[in-house]
Amino acid sequence: MNLELFIAKRIHFEKKGERNVSRPAVRIATIGIAVGVAVMLIAIAVVVGFKQEIRNKTIGFGSHIQITNFDNNNSFEMEPIKLNDTLLNEIKSIPEIRHMQRFVTKPGIIKTEEDFQGMVLKGVGSEFDWDFFKSSLVEGDILNLNDSTAKNEVIISKALADILRLKVGDSFFTYFFHEQIRARKFTIKGIYSTNFTEYDKVFILTDIRIAQRLNNWAPEYFSGQEILINDFKQLDKAHFQVYSVVANKFDEEGNGYFVQNIKQLNPQIFSWLDLLDMNVWVILILMLAVAGFNMISGLLILILEKTNMIGILKSYGAKNWSIRKIFLYESIFLIGKGMLWGNLIGLLICFIQYQFKIIPLDPASYYTATVPITFNWLYITLLNIGTLVVSILMLIGPSYLITKISPAAIMRYE
Repeated sequence: MNLELFIAKRIHFEKKGERNVSRPAVRIATIGIAVGVAVMLIAIAVVVGFKQEIRNKTIGFGSHIQITNFDNNNSFEMEPIKLNDTLLNEIKSIPEIRHMQRFVTKPGIIKTEEDFQGMVLKGVGSEFDWDFFKSSLVEGDILNLNDSTAKNEVIISKALADILRLKVGDSFFTYFFHEQIRARKFTIKGIYSTNFTEYDKVFILTDIRIAQRLNNWAPEYFSGQEILINDFKQLDKAHFQVYSVVANKFDEEGNGYFVQNIKQLNPQIFSWLDLLDMNVWVILILMLAVAGFNMISGLLILILEKTNMIGILKSYGAKNWSIRKIFLYESIFLIGKGMLWGNLIGLLICFIQYQFKIIPLDPASYYTATVPITFNWLYITLLNIGTLVVSILMLIGPSYLITKISPAAIMRYE
């Protein structure tokens, strides 16, 4: 039988009617643990959700990996490339690769009777993965790219549609500049909204064949290949494997291939997302410190209140470590109760936000209309284990006060 655990249970489950000076302090310490755990859990759910939301939107516009012409000048006026079937099949055979799709870009200007706006026309093929834009579609429909003839239809963002006062079914003229000015009239087939302002105000999507004609390219030439992978965690590995396939190889025109992943294409966005991790660590450390000091104060008050019991146990030959274990067990009960309530409160708040999206955000500043929530159960489990371990470790030192209590002194004052 574990005597220390038995005594700790008797202390913890004392009848509430009995006089207990430490109860308010212990209750405050438990509430501190609960609040700390709830805040940490919400912080992790929000930051992970926010990073995932922004990352998915960035990938939705640019894929995980792009293969383009090595001679490009970091603009949307790209030089063409051509990938033969041997190279394509070799890339597709990489286990991490989920999907490949061609694209052609052409910068230009949208002109209506009252307004004009710069944009990038992005041509996509019949193999294009529409999942991202389907989830962001607010009006109309996606493009049908399986027809034998290309239609002058586009999908435009709500941000551009609002600026230019356009709606589904409206037509507008676009102008493109190369060796000469070329005009093209398009009809709006659908309107999407991702709240990702940097991209929403730039990209409109159309049939790849139209973009190729505007560039005077043959059907087998395009601006690049977009590659989607199965797991973002394998991005660097997949990038290296794709690079290994196309490195030091050239197409029929002598053009070399340039491989970039989404982090390299958007370094400012991913650097900003990485900074969010620092904010989370600051919150975790502060909350753990506050909760830990609350528990330390509660434990000290509990020890001082039970000095008589400590003296009696010592007089019966109990070792200091044995008595310290009693109070550490009691602390574990209190920490566990606080963590239980903290998890219930934190998960409930996260669930309400996840389900009903009651807390809004300014899309222009945060790229999302509501506070995003992601339940990463691995992080939640590690948070609880870490909180329990750190809290107990912080209490081992203060429990040393027990060794300073003398049975003879207590008996004298009694």
